[in-house]
Amino acid sequence: MTTLWIFIALFVLVSLVLIWFPHFRQQKMLKAEEAGVRRATNLELFDNRLATLEKELEDELLDQDEFNALKKELEISLLQDMKQGEDESLVGQIKPKSLLWPTLMSVVVIGVSGYFYANLGAYANLDKAVPDNPHAGMDAAQIMTQRIQMMESQLQAEPENSQLLFSLGHAYISANRYDDAVKAFDKAMELVGTHAELLGPKATAMYYKANQRITPAVQAIIDQSLASDPEDPSTLLLVGMDAFFSAQYKKAIDAWQIILDSDRSDVDRSAIINAIESAKMRMQAETGEMPNDATHQQAATTGKTVTIDVSIAPELAENVSSSDMLFIFARNTQGPKVPLAATKVSAKSLPVSITLDDSTGMGGDIKLSDAKQVEVIAVLSKHGSVKAQPGDLQGRLESMDVGATAKLVIDTLVQ
Repeated sequence: MTTLWIFIALFVLVSLVLIWFPHFRQQKMLKAEEAGVRRATNLELFDNRLATLEKELEDELLDQDEFNALKKELEISLLQDMKQGEDESLVGQIKPKSLLWPTLMSVVVIGVSGYFYANLGAYANLDKAVPDNPHAGMDAAQIMTQRIQMMESQLQAEPENSQLLFSLGHAYISANRYDDAVKAFDKAMELVGTHAELLGPKATAMYYKANQRITPAVQAIIDQSLASDPEDPSTLLLVGMDAFFSAQYKKAIDAWQIILDSDRSDVDRSAIINAIESAKMRMQAETGEMPNDATHQQAATTGKTVTIDVSIAPELAENVSSSDMLFIFARNTQGPKVPLAATKVSAKSLPVSITLDDSTGMGGDIKLSDAKQVEVIAVLSKHGSVKAQPGDLQGRLESMDVGATAKLVIDTLVQ
């Protein structure tokens, strides 16, 4: 808007100068021309009269005294004529243009400026408040999509920007575009070489693409990364997270503790400490039932909980053994498919009511209370692992609101 105002002001100023300057200049020139004509006429009359007097003196029609007196009178008359106003005889000959033309042009210029402002200056929107948040009205997925598009556009202009490729790879993971993330990290490694800080995120993308399973290909990348840097935080976070959801809590604690002991400044130490505490709590839990301590009571009073009534389908009841473990976890329906909260109970407890909240979370900034809707998965494992394997039983709720209660039936035999 400021730029438009400056443009309009300059346009009006220059236009008015071009209109009025020639008009005033013409007035000045006309006055000068009129004065010149009057002066020339008076001088011509003076010369003619003086020539007549000199002729009469020469013919002895006048004596010298009379000549001198008449010449002096003639000079006085010339001076008086020079001091007089405009010659009325010249008014009709030299007429300046009227004010109508410049006035009309000024009105046109101002009208055109007003038209530009009304149509380009958003005059009708002056009373509308401009939102402080440029992402107002957009959900998380739309914001992420917009961010990725901006980064992709920037990458076209800077195809060898390795830092941009690194950031874009992480954005692809958040948008569940795991193949694109792997390509981004591979391209970055082509530019700067193979480093653990790129191998770790690549392994993470491959891990999520494999439905949160450490396949031989993922394990190979993990081994390569840790061989390059045994303290790489991104790789150790992946190892610890997978161990946590496989109920290998000691392995998870050991991986996360290495990160804390490395004294790196580029990690969220409080989040890792919380994750370690969650793993220790799981190790101490024998039944998996929700404690009734102050932390859990506070989480329950906020209403940011998910309560699931879990049961087994009658046709699969004979597949349940008392030694089986039931894993329940919830993950956001939008963004990365990272579990927000999880717990386990013995299969002997079925049917059972499970409550998940921030106290059963993984720790860090990603919490169940921040989500609006979650996907809930139940795995009745015969191998002690949260990842469903052949022979295990599984049930799923595609979506439920945080703060609600739902029923989940384990009705699928994993092949």
